[in-house]
Amino acid sequence: MGVTDPWAQSLRYLMGGVAGAGVGILALYRYMQTQVMTDPNCVDLSAQKKAKTKTSMGIGESAKFLASSPYIRNLAALVICYGMSINIVEVSWKAKLKAAFPNPNDYSEFMGTFSSVTGTVTLFMMLLGRQIFKLFGWGVAALVTPTMLALTAGMFFSLTLFETAAAPIVAALGTTPLMMAVIVGAAQNILSKSSKYSLFDPCKEMAYIPLDAESKTKGKAAVDVIGNPLGKSGGSFIQQILIFSFGSLALATPVLAGILAIIMVAWIKSARSLNVQFKDAMEREGLDD
Repeated sequence: MGVTDPWAQSLRYLMGGVAGAGVGILALYRYMQTQVMTDPNCVDLSAQKKAKTKTSMGIGESAKFLASSPYIRNLAALVICYGMSINIVEVSWKAKLKAAFPNPNDYSEFMGTFSSVTGTVTLFMMLLGRQIFKLFGWGVAALVTPTMLALTAGMFFSLTLFETAAAPIVAALGTTPLMMAVIVGAAQNILSKSSKYSLFDPCKEMAYIPLDAESKTKGKAAVDVIGNPLGKSGGSFIQQILIFSFGSLALATPVLAGILAIIMVAWIKSARSLNVQFKDAMEREGLDD
């Protein structure tokens, strides 16, 4: 009787679930296209026929537009800083996570719990986000994500950099510095991602409201061309340079933490600057409450 590999069995179930979900998505998409999008009671067919033009800009044009518009430049800075900071912290956290859970099944179980908690917290943050916008306005809402990320990332890197000094305190809590770093890193990722979906993304979209049609379309195109890719790849590029220079991610951690601090300061500064510009633009357009 052959020995069954638990990880291989789990992988089969996971892939079966992914395949089933994919089939469900295809069926729902087909239903939407054939039954909903063709129904006059659901969709204005006359408006649907109007072709939407999308501004397409190259890297050079996008860079030129960003240089000429402080408003869009600040907006792009928010996107870039988020992408770089979440990449830096997430890679460092997953390195700790793999050390804490070398068994693939244990790792997969932890990530499943992590995803479930992320979804629950995001739902709660969606409800809370509406109240934050209502009570405190755009400026406070835009600062929640970088502030939350800075605090939790600071705790994570402190546990990583001062592991020996923190060991007695962590031991008194009945755990190890490695597991504590994993837990804090998980909390950091959960809170930063949930605040992104509930606050950061709405803030980004709201920032386009007071702009004229040309600035709005060109601004979105510039952020898509430069902001999103630079944010996603910038953090990885920094880590690759540091790993090549220091020999490992662990040795590069102090410098990485310093770079992250600089990114967070730039993010908060850009958010505060954009808040002033956003309020002025809303007042000029008569959209301010």
